Amino acid sequence: MTLTNSPSTPTRTAGPFVDEDREQHRFRVHRSTMTSPEIFALERERIFARCWLYVGHESEVREAGDYVRRPVGDRQVFMVRGKKSGRINVFHNTCTHRGAMVCRKDAGNAKVFQCFYHAWSFDSDGTLVGVPDREAYGDGLDFSALGLRPVARVENYRGFVFACFDPDAVGLVDYLAGAKEYLDLVVDATGDAEIITGTNQYAIDANWKLLAENSVDGYHAVSTHDTYFKYLVALGTDLSGGVNGTAKALGNGHAVLEYAAPWGRPVAKWEPLFGSDARAEISRLRADLVERHGEARAARMADTNRNLLIYPNLVVNDIMAITVRTFMPVAPGRMEVTAWEMAPRDELPELRQRRLDSFLTFLGPGGFATPDDIEALESCQQGFASGGVEWNDLSRGMAREPLANDEERMRAFWRRWNEQMVGSPA
Repeated sequence: MTLTNSPSTPTRTAGPFVDEDREQHRFRVHRSTMTSPEIFALERERIFARCWLYVGHESEVREAGDYVRRPVGDRQVFMVRGKKSGRINVFHNTCTHRGAMVCRKDAGNAKVFQCFYHAWSFDSDGTLVGVPDREAYGDGLDFSALGLRPVARVENYRGFVFACFDPDAVGLVDYLAGAKEYLDLVVDATGDAEIITGTNQYAIDANWKLLAENSVDGYHAVSTHDTYFKYLVALGTDLSGGVNGTAKALGNGHAVLEYAAPWGRPVAKWEPLFGSDARAEISRLRADLVERHGEARAARMADTNRNLLIYPNLVVNDIMAITVRTFMPVAPGRMEVTAWEMAPRDELPELRQRRLDSFLTFLGPGGFATPDDIEALESCQQGFASGGVEWNDLSRGMAREPLANDEERMRAFWRRWNEQMVGSPA
């Protein structure tokens, strides 16, 4: 592999791009992985065209004909619940006639999808149902073979719908590996979950892998988000116990940071910030969790936070609110981020409002955390352009059992990245 970069950025003509020495407790990543157009192009081919990627949640297409469209792996697709079949379909968003996108709104409900260019029409199960002046084609053209093209693989795990463009990929359950346990915690605690209408969408001028690292990085929390912690203390939140937890690699590049929640959680840990009126309902919710799942599992659901990274680009933050976030690379130094909020469908309005306030206050585009993180990641990308330093170091915690503020989760991500990109472990 021959790679080139601009003169100010570090270059490599061949690997290794990830360098791990377990005896010396050293793990480092070459900075060209963050800046090289050639590496970026290979990532699209070797990672995003082969991994399972999150498309959406089944609650977004609850009724027959409901649909959402969005880019997945830099490809335009849309997800729709078929009226005849009742199943969730994910189609390439392109007309089989001349290529125009047939789904032109972000969400809605439709009996048919009509291409605006020449008015070919398709039903919600992808069948071609309308062609103007069909007689002009004679009898030789097989219209039954010209339906919308489904994405190669589509599977649903507990409401989370994933797609894969590789027909030979392993099944989704095998792919999720240890991440299933943490998705189960989220789903079992939430019950009848739904994605709340509306999204946070923004762009970051930084390489997408920096956000993968950041999302499970406990090391930066105290220094980068100092203002937020001071805000919580001012509101009466008790942070005297610190943030204690564990970090795990979950297989296939997935990883999790799990720690005791220093703040309240709508399901089901009350704090004064929620107001006295919510205390009885939260107590009821907690009792329900104990009845359904036992004291130990209920306590884990209610009293611990989870920052879960599902490789390559899905993050589920089960913290003061449940945020589902994807980040799509559009260039070596730019990504587009979309975040949704998940909640119980039958949640009390006052708890829903507190959940949304928490979601926006911490992880919203104008919240305490997100602007801090954007500034940090864009600063890293600018620093890479400075040159002079070839490697990023991710060795923290290699000489001990990993703690919540160590970097084992990032190493798990990079080992999988390296395996897919180079064909062997670091």
